[in-house]
This record gives sequence, structure tokens and C-alpha cells, in this order.
Amino acid sequence: MFPGMGGVGGRGMNPAKMKQMMKQMGIDVKELKDVEEVIIKTADSNIIIENANVSIMTVQGSETYQIVGDAKEVPKSLEIPAEDIKLVMEQTGVSEEEARKALKNSNGDLAEAIMALSA
Repeated sequence: MFPGMGGVGGRGMNPAKMKQMMKQMGIDVKELKDVEEVIIKTADSNIIIENANVSIMTVQGSETYQIVGDAKEVPKSLEIPAEDIKLVMEQTGVSEEEARKALKNSNGDLAEAIMALSA
């Protein structure tokens, strides 16, 4: 990574010397303590990283996060608010179970669920 810093004869670079060189170049690295898990939320799923080690590298005012741990991806499930179920039930006269099913089938779209049950 840095000239003259490679391992010669099986020796690596002294971590204190490496840290000093990085500081001279304006690079600051901090380890976040006591991290339990990191969650990255996407449109379709959550990526949960357990036993996470998080380092923050600051270079010229910009922060970069490095995360190392045990990752698993969990698909998001559609959450249907109780108010939406109640509204569909009131508008169509169906049971809670039928209203919930229609909302799931319509991906939470109230108008579509009501129209499907009214047809």
C-alpha cells in the first residue's frame, strides 16, 4: 500500500508507525465501540450484520464506514396498518381476514383492494 512498507522477510509494518503515517497524510481511523448490529435497509429487504466491527475512516472531511461481521439478508414483509383493514371492512362488509388478504394481494393499495372485493 505504501512504498517501503511491505513485509520483508516475513515482517509486517508496525501498526503504530502505520497509524502515524496515515495521520500525517490527513487520514484518521476510529473504531466504533460496542456495536451490536448494523442494519442496511433497501426497498426489498434488510441486510442485518451481527457481531459487527465498524471502522470510520475520515479523509479530507469525508467519512467512509467499513463494516465486518456476519451478514444475513431478510426480505421485507408487507405491513398493513389496522386502519386500512378497518376501512376496507367498512367499505365492503367483509371479514377482517378477507380485508387483510385483499390488501396483501393489492400490495397495500386501498382502492384496488376495495374494488376487488366489490366486484
